[in-house]
Amino acid sequence: MIKKLVIPFLAALVAVSCANSSGSPAQSIDKQAIEAQLQQMTLREKVGQLFNTRPESICPEFEASGQGIYTYSLQEVTEGMKAFTRQYPVGGITLFSHNIDNPEQVKAFTAALHELPLRPMIAIDEEGGRVARIGGNEKFDIFRVESIAQVGASGNPQNAYETGKAIGTYLKEYGFDMDFAPVADVNTNPENIVIGNRAFSDDPKVAAPMVVKYLEGLESSGIVGCLKHFPGHGDTKGDSHTGYVQTEKTWEEISKCEMVTFKAGIKAGARMIMTAHIATPNVTGNNLPATLNPIILQEKLRKELGYNGIIITDAMGMGAISQHYSSAESAVKCLQAGADIILMPASLPEAFDAVMKAVEDGALTEERIDESVRRILTLKASF
Repeated sequence: MIKKLVIPFLAALVAVSCANSSGSPAQSIDKQAIEAQLQQMTLREKVGQLFNTRPESICPEFEASGQGIYTYSLQEVTEGMKAFTRQYPVGGITLFSHNIDNPEQVKAFTAALHELPLRPMIAIDEEGGRVARIGGNEKFDIFRVESIAQVGASGNPQNAYETGKAIGTYLKEYGFDMDFAPVADVNTNPENIVIGNRAFSDDPKVAAPMVVKYLEGLESSGIVGCLKHFPGHGDTKGDSHTGYVQTEKTWEEISKCEMVTFKAGIKAGARMIMTAHIATPNVTGNNLPATLNPIILQEKLRKELGYNGIIITDAMGMGAISQHYSSAESAVKCLQAGADIILMPASLPEAFDAVMKAVEDGALTEERIDESVRRILTLKASF
């Protein structure tokens, strides 16, 4: 039987505080142990921690097959993947619908992926509603929510908590560490084709408490949540999956809308924030996507909003990035801008080698790499 999570929701569950307002885990982390671990790592191991990629990107058999990602259906760790990750270790791996068949398979897959070098963090896009890699698979006997907008329309933030808790509970059971959710965007543009009912509301005052409670629900289940897509993808017309997208808003306008939800999530202890590949010319004076823009990531997110957690990019193979930059260029640029984790570059070896070379040439310092790796190791120590 397939259960569906709709309003009215499950009985209220007890929320647990997951982190402090600086974006670091609430539980005590041994900083000396983190430093000792960092000092023992080679540069290649450090650089590997900065990448989260698809299983296919570390699978030589996939390249040899000549098949498309969605027809290959990579659902187990191969010998080629084990060998490849000894040369190109990665700090995280993200699964998609085609990587998932049934509960037993996904448990075995995530367990085997955790055994690869650097013990990758296993992630998924499981927002609920139309973006649900497991929720869209009828072989899983789980609770489902029809749309995130429906949760927001209930007007009760506790429903968002119960949604996050339900999703987090089954993700934990299936071996995941993090969920690229909740969507913190405010869906203010009716012509928006990429966010829509993935957002809780078109009103930031409604969306903000929903984002906070959903995040708390996830983290109370032992799943790391991720606010997305900074600085807000809800007022755009285009789709950054396919090409260049921008918002015409000023920072003052963004602060009164999009930043309401992100500030609330940061105050609640969000440990990870995902960037948007959208340009903000009336904020930065240039057409650089936020993912590659130090004004957005450092001046606004780090300094003005006081966020100290992990910044992860949206997928770097998306058109807004890949149509204008090579995997090598974009990987180095996003780290220079202040990102910590590079998500799914079009070519993992090209991006990895470029970051290594940038450190060797001085375009990036090893101290800069250490800043990001320190955050990542701290997050991993909380699992």
